[in-house]
Amino acid sequence: MKQDLIQLHKEFMQGQKFSVRLSSETLRGYQHTFDLLIKIMPTITLETISEKTMTEFFKRLELRERTVGRGIIKKGVKKSTIATYRSKLNKFFQWLKFKEKIKENPFDFMEYPNVRYEDIKYLKKEEIEKIMIAIEMKIKWKNLFIQKRNSAMFNVLLYCGLRKGELLGLKILDIDLQRRILTVRAETSKSRIDRTIPLNSLVLRKLEDYIDELKKKNYSSPYFFVSENKDEKFTDHGFKHLVNKLNKESGIKFHAHQLRHTFAINMINGGCDIIKLKQLLGHRDIRMTAVYLRYLPTNAMREDVEMLTLDNLV
Repeated sequence: MKQDLIQLHKEFMQGQKFSVRLSSETLRGYQHTFDLLIKIMPTITLETISEKTMTEFFKRLELRERTVGRGIIKKGVKKSTIATYRSKLNKFFQWLKFKEKIKENPFDFMEYPNVRYEDIKYLKKEEIEKIMIAIEMKIKWKNLFIQKRNSAMFNVLLYCGLRKGELLGLKILDIDLQRRILTVRAETSKSRIDRTIPLNSLVLRKLEDYIDELKKKNYSSPYFFVSENKDEKFTDHGFKHLVNKLNKESGIKFHAHQLRHTFAINMINGGCDIIKLKQLLGHRDIRMTAVYLRYLPTNAMREDVEMLTLDNLV
């Protein structure tokens, strides 16, 4: 029965939350993918989980039409999206096999999609400037607290390379202005790794400005970025609304993760060692960091190429 599958997924999610201690962002991804499976394959049960069933699931994903943006009808999915869905469902199917609820994991017999992450897009200087102008000058925020908070969040993403979940999960104790460091705790990180990030002077100033306004709230929430109206953390929904507003007011269509890409590309362009960048980004595997090497702008390599002459050939 489908209900049995749904109940088992709830048990799986409980284990991932409390035993494996996955971040809330990762858990949301697992749940979203499973909900999508149930929606696209409404008759699926434990007994019908198979290679054929999963092939049909991905086929329906590819062929379905959905409305995005201003009523635009879109069809098809990226290879990277298919790979993400497969990875999240694979964890659940592995768990089902371990629990002897299914005999075989269907993905054991399916070739993994060859993914090239061609959608890594960073923001150019002029685009960043337009977004910053929207935050600092163009948008008439309700009050100074909101303006300083939103400015601080944008600058932390841009100059520290945090993921959205890591940003929203920051607590007051994670910000050390005296030592000029920001700590990302393993419990909020996708890679489950603690890391500390040096704060440059610009982002430090933005954080200080926000803290000055935050103190006036007399809030008791342990979270660093908080709601304007409630003594609690700034929500994922609130952040999504903020990004949509910045998209509209700046004229630049972007998503939060592009700021992480922008951070990585500019760190490499500035001469940052890839080992250091791996630590700053919190990657487990340096191959994940090395992906950014493929996206360096051509002009960033022009000076190096100019150094190559007949005289200095080996």
